Amino acid sequence: MNVWVDTCHVKIKTQISVLNMLKRLDKIRFRGPKRDEFLDLAESPTASDSECNDDVPVKHRSSIKETEEQRDPAGSGTLTINNFHTLYTLLWPHCHLREETNVETLKQELEKEKSKSVDLEQKMNEILRSRLEDSPPPPPKPQVTSETLRSRLWKWLYERFGVYIEDFRFQPEENTVETEEPLSAKRLTENMRRLKRGAKPVTNFMRNLSALSSWHSVYTSAIAFIIYMNAAWHGWVIPMFLFLAILRLSLNYFIAKGWRIQWSIVPEVSEPVEPPKEDLTVSEKFQLVLDVAQKAQNLFGKMADVLEKIKNLFMWVQPEITQKLYVGLWLAFITSCLLPYKLLGFMIGVYAGIKFFIIDFIFKSCPKLRDKYDTPYIVWTNLPTDPQLKERNNATLNRRVSETVHSAGMSCGIGREEESGRAYNTKRGPFHEVFNLSENERPLPVCENGWRCCLINRDRKMPTDYIRNGVLYVTENYLCFESSSSRAASSKKNKVIKLQDIMDIQKYKVLSVLPGSGMGISITTPSTLKPLVFGAMIHRDEAFDAIHTQYMKIMSSTASF
Repeated sequence: MNVWVDTCHVKIKTQISVLNMLKRLDKIRFRGPKRDEFLDLAESPTASDSECNDDVPVKHRSSIKETEEQRDPAGSGTLTINNFHTLYTLLWPHCHLREETNVETLKQELEKEKSKSVDLEQKMNEILRSRLEDSPPPPPKPQVTSETLRSRLWKWLYERFGVYIEDFRFQPEENTVETEEPLSAKRLTENMRRLKRGAKPVTNFMRNLSALSSWHSVYTSAIAFIIYMNAAWHGWVIPMFLFLAILRLSLNYFIAKGWRIQWSIVPEVSEPVEPPKEDLTVSEKFQLVLDVAQKAQNLFGKMADVLEKIKNLFMWVQPEITQKLYVGLWLAFITSCLLPYKLLGFMIGVYAGIKFFIIDFIFKSCPKLRDKYDTPYIVWTNLPTDPQLKERNNATLNRRVSETVHSAGMSCGIGREEESGRAYNTKRGPFHEVFNLSENERPLPVCENGWRCCLINRDRKMPTDYIRNGVLYVTENYLCFESSSSRAASSKKNKVIKLQDIMDIQKYKVLSVLPGSGMGISITTPSTLKPLVFGAMIHRDEAFDAIHTQYMKIMSSTASF
């Protein structure tokens, strides 16, 4: 039973494979959609496609079982030699006919494409000929000449060195506006400390040179003098200075690496560094700004004095001083033209050594000799600054005006005392009339225009009498205050204090909350219970010095009598 079942399975598989092969043959031969009927090729195995047309009778395919029974009458499910021969005769003509049909079709298509390409070439040639006849002749092909070689050379140079050439291209400068920092007390203090630290090496170097010239250390100065004079004698001054510079840089290198090397003729005094405070009160900030402003004022004043003196030296502001420089430059020019440079360098080196180590030491030790014979010192001291020139010109102008007025007064029969008394007037009238003084009393030269201030009389309770604005004057015997609210020439609001009656005079600080030493002067007199205060004085120190000096003169003269 099992054998019969296996035989049936093999037979069915064989029939299915044969049916699939026949369907593929049907597709190959007819090249069309799938069809359920085809010619019976078993009767004429050598027939071609041309012989197979619609007139050939078509036999309907029977079922799979009938076909298999016809091909395999024995009923065995195996592929016999006769069946294989039948399949071969069926497949071979179809494959051969397919190849021949494909070749002939390709040949026909190739001939068609060739004819088409020939037609297209003819049309293209006709179009090109018509265009060539209408258009101008084409330019000749470029030939390699010297110009092309030159352009290639320039191109190669630009590719190799173009980056470096671009660096030398001139471009307009861009005007950049630097942003200014707002005023800050902390920033101002930090900048002043930075300036002080930056100038410290220069100040130390100048201090050491001064100590070397002053023979602060005798052994050090003697060794330096011998070495310098030996180098000047042999013409080694410039190499010596270069060697000293190299030595200084070497020492700085070791110091930067952490070595502790310190050489100084004058011992350095280390100033205590105050740690910056973070939280400052208003008064501390104000005092800090005042201190920094004072230091900046003094520093800028010294720098301005030096620059103005140099400018005035070269601008013939002081002709007798500039004349010395002019003659000295001519002598130096003639000497440099006549003498050889080796001898000239020797003379300059020897003179510089003697001047630095010997002559300057003598002049510093003897100031009177310095004032008489030290020409550079005399020239520099006598050079005026711009404020000094202004004061000098004003004094000259006042002297000329006074001489003119004096000569006019003498011609009119007016005495000198009367003229001099009329020379000093206030806004309200003549000075002696405003304060009811004698005509001989006049303001001192230091306060011809007076000092603006406010008088605080703490004995008065009324606000109008408590504080008065005005101008303060000092004469030889009196201290005079002219009130701004006084309308008449002589008013009760004006105040006159005799210097001899003053019991005490001191600098005064009106508001203790404000930083600094104040801007007032307190004067104690017998006629007042509390001291009078002259406050809000911008030039308080100048006024105090003038009043105190005149007060001491009066007291000394009184004590002598």
